[in-house]
Amino acid sequence: MKEELKITIDPAFKEKGGFIAYSAMTLKNLKGVFDPVKELNGKVKGDVETLKDDPIVRAYRDFYWKIGIDPTKTRPSGEALRRRYLRGLQFPRINDLVDIGNVVSTLTLVPIGIYDIRFVEFPLTLTISRDDVFSGIGKKDQEKLPDGVPIMKDNSGKVLHVFPHRDSRITSVRDDTTSALIVGAGVQGVSPSLVTEAVDSVVFYIEKFLMGKRLIDTVVLT
Repeated sequence: MKEELKITIDPAFKEKGGFIAYSAMTLKNLKGVFDPVKELNGKVKGDVETLKDDPIVRAYRDFYWKIGIDPTKTRPSGEALRRRYLRGLQFPRINDLVDIGNVVSTLTLVPIGIYDIRFVEFPLTLTISRDDVFSGIGKKDQEKLPDGVPIMKDNSGKVLHVFPHRDSRITSVRDDTTSALIVGAGVQGVSPSLVTEAVDSVVFYIEKFLMGKRLIDTVVLT
């Protein structure tokens, strides 16, 4: 593994029951070559009413309760995207790279985070917040995080991710992103093989549609 793309995991984070799989890629940030609806058609089964009983959805919901989030008000991202699709609502479009992550999350129910490597200082650490601040996507101001929140932060102290549901606008994907870190968030009750499969699916789509090339093979941290 390239040392500059390394992520480590603290014992305190492990105690929360979280883990990740991750990879990194170079890519051509093309526009309009990926059609989320086309990729999802015929691949998503079930209905909205029974989705809450899916064992993967249950695992993420249980983790949310464990870290103090009500999943009936703030749904896990994979569940939220799957619900949206099953209800026939318009699928969110950001850019092709983010859309790929959202499609894979819809298909697998695994939360996917994608980060612009230009703005990340490796190595990264999965840890627990202590006097940390966070600049969330869609928020203008920084917020002070409560202590004890599972996070991923870089070597400079920036919080990239509040696990497993919020990403930073500082390291978010732009229209000119040409290298990306791809992270799948797993929790107790979700197989590491499923999270690895989700990350590899993102890699596949980036290779197919965005002329992507791997910088590292997929790594699992449990």
